Amino acid sequence: MPWPIPNCTPYSWPADISSRRFAWGIAKSPENCRVALLGMPDDLGVRLNFGRPGAAQGPRAFREALAKYGVAAPDGFDYPKVFDAGDVVAAAGDDGAALTETHRRVTAAVRAIVAMGMLPVGIGGGHDLTYAFVRGVVQEERSRSAHARFEGVYFDAHLDVRAEVGSGMPFRRLVEECGVSVLNVIGLSPLVNSREHTEWFDAHGGQRAAGAVFPPAADADARRFVSLDLDVLDASAAPGVSAMNPAGLSTREVESMVLAAGRCPSVACFDIMELSPPHDAQERTARVAAHMFLTFLRGLAHRERPGAFNASRYA
Repeated sequence: MPWPIPNCTPYSWPADISSRRFAWGIAKSPENCRVALLGMPDDLGVRLNFGRPGAAQGPRAFREALAKYGVAAPDGFDYPKVFDAGDVVAAAGDDGAALTETHRRVTAAVRAIVAMGMLPVGIGGGHDLTYAFVRGVVQEERSRSAHARFEGVYFDAHLDVRAEVGSGMPFRRLVEECGVSVLNVIGLSPLVNSREHTEWFDAHGGQRAAGAVFPPAADADARRFVSLDLDVLDASAAPGVSAMNPAGLSTREVESMVLAAGRCPSVACFDIMELSPPHDAQERTARVAAHMFLTFLRGLAHRERPGAFNASRYA
């Protein structure tokens, strides 16, 4: 049978994964799955922004970490069933045209996942891929309801609202091209964001989340995306990223908010970006990424019906 997700190749998990590990139960077909894991192994956007390359290897390192971390049967809940949708095949080339084609492929893959009734979780890869990833959700949901509204929450030291093509572009594109009305950024560092970008962010619905609490939606009926750039974490916990953060958030702070994101009924997708294995001492960042993925699934396992979410309960 042909692979059900367009533009993707299946990932071959090791045969020797213990049956006691979460990864042992990852499905190879989408039937009866609630979540689809999608690898986005491309860092051309990082290179176009003159960042340090390596995030193209992120999905592989993430899966290798997940194969060794997390029990299959945790106490108190059951994980939702997960299908591994494979890795998007990046376009050949080293310019903006190649990046645009890769983005097209990611969007088509995500649309297929959503059409099958699964919640997509993306692993990257440069942060520009979040634009293409979320665009797939927006397009598919608007094909069913033209008036669907979207807001965003992202964990990042950077605003990523550059006009230039590259890893710093995603949230500007989502506002300008996909009509995302509100952006909540968590973990922003004023030392690495220009006045020009900050002013654009403020003028286009940007909000800075206060404290380690998952922010409530501005529009109670809006759908939301959540994006975790691992460089929001302190470099002591996450050295393996495209741009290390010398004064980032703790894993405990981020964990609590990722758990809340999983519980939140309006969250339609989640991604974990900028994992860069060549810079990852002792595979620490890859394990953090695996931990955050399982934390999101834990929240999803306890997700309440729409209208019941209260962020302060999960702070």
